[in-house]
Amino acid sequence: MAERSFAKEVELLRLTAGEEFRGEGILAVTKALLQSGVAYVAGYQGAPVSHLMDVLADAGEILDELGVHFESSASEATAAATLAASINYPLRGAVTWKSTVGTNVASDALGNLASAGVKGGALVILGEDYGEGSSIMQERTHAFAMKSQLWLLDPKPRLDSIVTAVQQGFELSEASNTPVMLMLRIRACHLYGSFIASDNRRPPFTAADALEAPQRDASRIILPPYTYEQEREKTEQRWPAAVRFIRENKINELIDGPESELGIVLQGGLYNGVLRALEHLGLADAFGGSRLPLYVLNATYPLVEEEFVQFATGKRALLIVEEGQPEHIEQAAHQFLRRADLQTRVLGKGPFPMAGEYTGSVLREGIRAFIEEHSPRLLNPVVEQPLLPAAQLASAVPERPSGLCTGCPERPLFSSLKLLQKEIGPVHVSADIGCHSFASLEPFHLGASILGYGLGSAAASALHSRGDRRPVSIMGDGGFWHNGLTSGIGNAVFNEHDGVTIIVDNGYAAATGGQWVPSSEADAPRRTARLSIADAVRGVGVRWVRSLNTYDMKGTLRILREAMSTREKGPKVIVAQGECQLNRQRRIRPLLDRLRKAGKRVARKHYGVDAETCTGDHSCIRLSGCPSLTVKPNPDPLRRAPVAAVDHDCVGCGVCGEVAHAAILCPSFYHAELVDNPGAIERLMQQLRRRMIGFLQSRNQRKRALAW
Repeated sequence: MAERSFAKEVELLRLTAGEEFRGEGILAVTKALLQSGVAYVAGYQGAPVSHLMDVLADAGEILDELGVHFESSASEATAAATLAASINYPLRGAVTWKSTVGTNVASDALGNLASAGVKGGALVILGEDYGEGSSIMQERTHAFAMKSQLWLLDPKPRLDSIVTAVQQGFELSEASNTPVMLMLRIRACHLYGSFIASDNRRPPFTAADALEAPQRDASRIILPPYTYEQEREKTEQRWPAAVRFIRENKINELIDGPESELGIVLQGGLYNGVLRALEHLGLADAFGGSRLPLYVLNATYPLVEEEFVQFATGKRALLIVEEGQPEHIEQAAHQFLRRADLQTRVLGKGPFPMAGEYTGSVLREGIRAFIEEHSPRLLNPVVEQPLLPAAQLASAVPERPSGLCTGCPERPLFSSLKLLQKEIGPVHVSADIGCHSFASLEPFHLGASILGYGLGSAAASALHSRGDRRPVSIMGDGGFWHNGLTSGIGNAVFNEHDGVTIIVDNGYAAATGGQWVPSSEADAPRRTARLSIADAVRGVGVRWVRSLNTYDMKGTLRILREAMSTREKGPKVIVAQGECQLNRQRRIRPLLDRLRKAGKRVARKHYGVDAETCTGDHSCIRLSGCPSLTVKPNPDPLRRAPVAAVDHDCVGCGVCGEVAHAAILCPSFYHAELVDNPGAIERLMQQLRRRMIGFLQSRNQRKRALAW
């Protein structure tokens, strides 16, 4: 299961040569892989490449027809290790994951792969997630590519450019015997466009061929004395081969412009933004024509010195448009031009900020500052189109921190933890990556650190003492299967930790789009699911294991108290179960819609607040923060405090009422049953209830009138 099905769109993957493909960027990448004769694909989901995994999962029939192997890897390290098949065999393979966080997990395998080199084309498709809207730490892939000497492509955000980059990525990898990274920003993954398709290609060499005739080359093994030879080969053979391929195949683009005294060097992924900024400044048109010459780096590593020198010759100044820091491209440009004894000025960080996403306004102001310094005449006659400044936008739009969905089963768990701290005092909570990380923010304010996927338990390792206080660690089911079982639980058993680890089991990799995990309660196609987290934990030696239903707050509080107070030593693990409400709605709504259309009775719960009973305490909101809870004016003219209210987003999970009852035994909550296609008896009973309620209300009104 995933947040989006591509069952219909995957038919576009069958397009043949000359037909026009129209669709989303991530679907175009899949088509490009099939056109390139890829033999195997693996990866780990994460924005913005989650949909690439979803597309491949929905395209199983097409992959089988072509003989392409696909699997959803247990982690990014698993995916990277899959590329080992391309070391000894001419197999084209591709893997994918989320930018630097995934690359960090995969770094051991990637470093060794880069050292050994590859025979078949090896492509790593990275979903680059950089900027204010990012959910990760702010780092760039460029530095890792330089560290391990992996070539890095950053194509223009156009479907034809992306498809070409996939094909050229495989060819570059094979020409230089080096893995290649292909970086796609969020906008590139989700843009819509078109390109002219080619025929899909069956891989000319398959895994079956490799198993029929196994091969090995001792010089490709990561052991002395071969490792030094591999390092020398990188410098003396692979690097020159890569530079030669990039030049001969014109992967980078030199675009002329009439104002030849200045030039702009830019990452390919920023091409659309730079053109739009130039258009705002009156220096480009809507069709891509620029008055300033452009050098578009669709390959940002390795850089081609001869192309830089050629572009800079005869120019007074170059502007380097390079997102993030350090300014690797700008530093290289200085070196290239000084070595060629060119005195062209090189600017980048200065007109542009050192860090942060290069949005439209940032690009426009940076380019304007560069032109004002070096050729102000170009700006004189221009009437600029206004852009809404970021500061003005920030003042007009309130902050909206990340939060849990309506009905999320994790909400009552964290409400229970918050209530527990009122009883026993503050507790150190080590957080983890996933939806549950949002509990670090309001209204829960839980979580002191987030260090890595599945590392919540490991991050509390140094805080275990022989005293009475115990740290609490959180991890999700996705993080648990990713690496938490070994790095967290196994480590806690081995080192005799006495803390509490809560594994949030919502049945899916919910934060990445609702993909299956090994413990999902589902018939997952082409996978084995329904593995028990509790059994896995016991299997590595944990003796104190409890399971709970997060929607049962009384039971949750009882088990949390027991975990924090039991005299039994050793790690304590709580498996907190509750199906992700977002995925539950995706699962049951189509079923309920079919029942309604068939005239069948369908009942669903809806919670509400009796405005006359509500005291305005609002503990229900403060302790749960459910998006369906809001406030409205008090109907009592003698009371000023607004009362709580439940809006139409309510999914009937009952968390608000549970929280309120656990906090103050609030009597103002009620739940109603909404019925579609009711039977005759139900309709009759509803009429009787309305009449009785109307009678009682009119009688009360008469009594009040007489009292006045």
